[in-house]
Amino acid sequence: MKIRRLEPGESALFKSIRLRALADAPYAFAHSHAEIVAKPDAYWEQMTSGLTRPGGHIMLVAEDGGAPVGMAFGVMPRVRPEDRGDAPHLGGMWVDPAFRGRGVGRALAQAVLDWARDERAFTVIALWVTEGNDDAITLYERMGFTRTGRTDRLPSDPTLTTFEMERAL
Repeated sequence: MKIRRLEPGESALFKSIRLRALADAPYAFAHSHAEIVAKPDAYWEQMTSGLTRPGGHIMLVAEDGGAPVGMAFGVMPRVRPEDRGDAPHLGGMWVDPAFRGRGVGRALAQAVLDWARDERAFTVIALWVTEGNDDAITLYERMGFTRTGRTDRLPSDPTLTTFEMERAL
């Protein structure tokens, strides 16, 4: 398994894995599959265009034999109004069900933590996770994340509650 950064020009790869994630785990993302699948190609190109720009974000893909099996983002503070302004966020995390329990999620999350600490010099990182997503919660807790006490509703399904977790870098 290999973790690598997505590069500008890999919008088709990003679209493919993002749509797989949204279809597999709709309870885990702020956007619905129906909302995102309707986006034009320009959306996908714009999402991956700034990946090498200083001060930008990072998109990671986990590959097994060249096939994408997971993804994660490192995003700058305050992507959403409810986000903290002093901490980047680990987001968009997903691992193909056939590869869960093999360390892919931990490797993706660790790569985002390394980016936030080494390249951006932040001292804390946060994330939002849906209540009941027990596998993700367990992974984050094992990696040292703790609940902040902040909660919100999942934008794609307001019947679900999300909560914020953070950890020092």
